[in-house]
Amino acid sequence: MNKDKVVLAFSGGLDTSFCVPYLIDKGFEVHTLFVNTGGVPHKQVEQIEQTALSLGAEKHWTIDAQKALWQTIIKPLVWGNSMYQDQYPVLCADRYLIAQEAVQLCQKLGTKFVAHGCTGMGNDQVRFDLSIKALGDYTILSPIRDIQKDITDVRQYEIDYLSQKGHEVSVVHKSYSINENLLGVTISGGEIDKWQEPKNDTYVLTQPTESINKASEKITLEFKQGELVSINEEIMPGVTLMQTLNKQLGSFGIGRDIYTGDTIIGLKGRIVFEAPALIGLLKAHKALEEVVTTQQQNHFKPLVAKKWIELVYQGFYFDPLAHDLHSYLASSQQNVTGQVTLKLSPGQVEAVAVTAPAMLVSSDVEYAQKAPWGIEEASGFIKLLGQSTATWASVHQQEGVS
Repeated sequence: MNKDKVVLAFSGGLDTSFCVPYLIDKGFEVHTLFVNTGGVPHKQVEQIEQTALSLGAEKHWTIDAQKALWQTIIKPLVWGNSMYQDQYPVLCADRYLIAQEAVQLCQKLGTKFVAHGCTGMGNDQVRFDLSIKALGDYTILSPIRDIQKDITDVRQYEIDYLSQKGHEVSVVHKSYSINENLLGVTISGGEIDKWQEPKNDTYVLTQPTESINKASEKITLEFKQGELVSINEEIMPGVTLMQTLNKQLGSFGIGRDIYTGDTIIGLKGRIVFEAPALIGLLKAHKALEEVVTTQQQNHFKPLVAKKWIELVYQGFYFDPLAHDLHSYLASSQQNVTGQVTLKLSPGQVEAVAVTAPAMLVSSDVEYAQKAPWGIEEASGFIKLLGQSTATWASVHQQEGVS
């Protein structure tokens, strides 16, 4: 009798390692899937496959989704120049690519069962479940949530379960939980969870500013229709551009921060994150965009971007509204072409120069210096602009109302 196949999103950590024999015991033929979204060395990718097969997986699949992350997440994130709750640049957005690849593998294998190793207390369970539901009619299996119904010390239960199955468990009791992809790194645990000051050894991509002893540097980023295409006139693929900027800006301690805010499930959350490349990109893109798009565009687009990033953070990446907003963001970038010079200093990045063929700057006008209109026109404009306020003041002064 053939067993039902299940696709398990697999990272090689304790939780997803536990899921393999657990699902086998439930009668499934387990196919593990690792989706590489960046930050994982080739040797580690091989180790993840070996771990999956040693745990009993029928077959292991590896997908490189770094280019897809650049195209589907990083580009619109930069177009929007927005962060979730004005703090966090949604480094978690690669989960949607993992869910999408898992569903596509289910289709390839002819199964309706898909599994993940998320707990019942975090945000990722929401992102995975909502994405899978949006992509088709699939049965979602979540072993960690299952055992949390009855088990208090889940971590120890997983270790004992694997040991009893004859699998050697190598568990390093780290102070921090670290997730890295092309967007950057998120770090939790230790003093971070206790709302205390993070230690310097918390960080992965960035140097502490107090230890940086080098002069400021300048780099030039070139954009074409809102997409970064080169650094210092060297054209590179998007993945390479991100890797290069993460290394260069990270060496100046740029892009590290602490996000404290509201999680999807209503808890207060706190994580350290590092996103050197992304922070530099947002700074440069904003400086360029503001001089090539109109005042009305610059006032309205942040509303769209804010809603798009909220949907992405909260699990609704595949909702039709997210698609609609993405289309607007793409349309807004038609004239965002040019070069921006960034000055890199310890802990700081500044956009110090901008050139663009479509800059909305007239040769007849220089701010606060010269213009082709006269004093009378300026005074008349100010009078009409403030007419409503002036009328209100006049009425209330006559009535003696303050």
